Amino acid sequence: MQIDGHHTLTYVVARYAGMDHSQAEKLAYCAQYVDEATNSDPVHFDNGAMYSRVASAHKMLDYRNASDLANHLVWIPFHFLPGNQGLESTKVPDGGFVQRLVCTPDSHVARDMLRMVAQYRQTPFALHMMGIAMHVYADTFAHQGFAGISHEINVVDELTSEDCDAGLFSRVKKSMLRWSISSISPLGHGPALIFPDLPYQSWNYVDGNGNKVERNNTEDFLLAANQMYRAIKCFLNEDSSMDLEKQEDLSEERIKCLRSILEEIKDDDGEKRHKEWLTRISDGFFDFGPDKLTFETCGKDSWKEIARGKAVASPFSNGASIYKFSDSFLTSDWKYFHDALKTYRLAIIRDVLPKYDICVA
Repeated sequence: MQIDGHHTLTYVVARYAGMDHSQAEKLAYCAQYVDEATNSDPVHFDNGAMYSRVASAHKMLDYRNASDLANHLVWIPFHFLPGNQGLESTKVPDGGFVQRLVCTPDSHVARDMLRMVAQYRQTPFALHMMGIAMHVYADTFAHQGFAGISHEINVVDELTSEDCDAGLFSRVKKSMLRWSISSISPLGHGPALIFPDLPYQSWNYVDGNGNKVERNNTEDFLLAANQMYRAIKCFLNEDSSMDLEKQEDLSEERIKCLRSILEEIKDDDGEKRHKEWLTRISDGFFDFGPDKLTFETCGKDSWKEIARGKAVASPFSNGASIYKFSDSFLTSDWKYFHDALKTYRLAIIRDVLPKYDICVA
């Protein structure tokens, strides 16, 4: 998914689930910020304090800018959650280790991930961590069939789409070349270009195992939205078991509303689709009424600058950026997001994946 899915779709689903604007805005900001947190450098303050952080993304579309270690630290835990072939932790899947890493929609691993996140319900960063979880959970649907490593299992052949206009392949390939990305780079869904992230696309391909795969992104995104809705309902009800089956599905009217947007906004630029969603939200298109939603990653209204302020000059910084320390930093949304990000990555790697005999860095 791109920003229209991780930010605005997540916001709408959260409102449908019963969150007020403030809660849904924070949840959706965190869901999208997983794609924005590309810097792992520590933050230095003028009083000598420091804050460490981790990265949850590389630069946009940079599927080749990743060593094996970076794959394990970023792509696997945050974007291509291993699916263990859809099996429970007590069952051994066919194939080797790599087959276990292939992303599977709403897998037992994904449900265990949600239950892990629910254990932090009483922490100050609970909502932020749930937002991160919604990013990961949604991507189990969008990124299904691909693994977050450089491996031939991600190779795509005979990629076709009946809905694709004549210029899309050309535009996407030019974009890939501009970012120095090979269309055959076997990392994640790099070989499939951006097709898994386009809500309106139906497409077909032959995967790295030689299987013919048919994908309908609109249906996949609607399934993701419905399951996110149920997960958020569990979160609001403080159901630490994350028993999604006890929660109702999205109503037919709301599914119809989401479907219309996913199918009608046919632009391969995620930022443009995002703007269309924001307009509909502000115009009151959805049944929860109009609201102003924004997403700022830089500048005075961004979480980052609200938390840290602007860098200040220091003769002792040795070239590093220095920020003026304030007690408010400790309770800022930006810090809580990174607290949640660090906690999530440690817990998924240490506690969740090993139950499936999946060991990653």
